[in-house]
Formats: sequence, structure tokens, C-alpha cells
Amino acid sequence: MAIAVEDLHGVRAVRPALLGLNAESAQETSALAPERFDAMIAGAAVATFVAPAEAFLLAFASTDEFDGGHFQWFGARFANFLYVDRVVVAARCRRQGLGAALYADLFTRARRCGIDCIVCEVNLVPPNPGSDAFHAGLGFTEVGQARLDNGAKIVRYLQRPLP
Repeated sequence: MAIAVEDLHGVRAVRPALLGLNAESAQETSALAPERFDAMIAGAAVATFVAPAEAFLLAFASTDEFDGGHFQWFGARFANFLYVDRVVVAARCRRQGLGAALYADLFTRARRCGIDCIVCEVNLVPPNPGSDAFHAGLGFTEVGQARLDNGAKIVRYLQRPLP
């Protein structure tokens, strides 16, 4: 069965459920207030979800105005990218291809727009081995690291060129 990825920009009804998914993964993605979530969706080049509210992805183009520190790290090093700020899949739906479907859709959208690469960060401390393995399987490689909160959190910066 094919997984349908839908645009989130004009869809408000699913946002509370998706915000709940984000809260369940806040250690990996960071918590969001509803207003911030709406603002991020409005400003994201790509905001997609899997219905009814099983997974979502938010990505910002290098030309977008976004205040995220990780986004700015990539902006200082890459010229033409899509930055995945968060990809969240409901715990009950993991390992069912939803994350891969969201990324396949993202790669297609990025190619259509002439984007050179997809970038993101994944926690090293605290560890996120599932996300590490997932991104490695998609061809992402490390291009840097950052220590945050006096070393309480360390992230790996990842990049995947688009052919």
C-alpha cells in the first residue's frame, strides 16, 4: 500500500495531533507551542504529513527566513539546501516506511526546485541511534558537530547531496 504524503500548509485540522506527536519526541526535536508550530509551518518551504496524523516533516530552504541556530550553521557553510528541522513519526507507526516516504517526497520536491542538498542534525548526546541509522540508510554523511548546553547535548550535522 502506497503512503500518501500531503502538504500541511493549508491544513489546520491535523495540527493539534501533529503537535502532540512532536511533544512525544521533544527530547529529539524540542518542544513547540502551538503558535510557534503554526509559524514554522507557514515559513517552511516544505511542510508535509501522513494522514490522519501519523508523521510530519518541516524543512526550510536556504533562502527562507528562519531563526533556528542549526539552520544558521548550515547557512554559513552551504549555499543551496533544504534544512530538515524535524521529521516525527508516531511511535506506533515506526518502521513502516512513513519517514522514508516523507523523505522521498522531500527529495522529489527539492530536485524540482533545483536544490543541491538536504541537511539536518541528529542528536549524538543524548544518543538517537534510530535516527542515525535511518539517515545513514538514506545516504546522509556527517559534515560537522556542535556542543550545546555546556556539552549536555551534542548534535551531528548531516548532509545528503541530490543528483
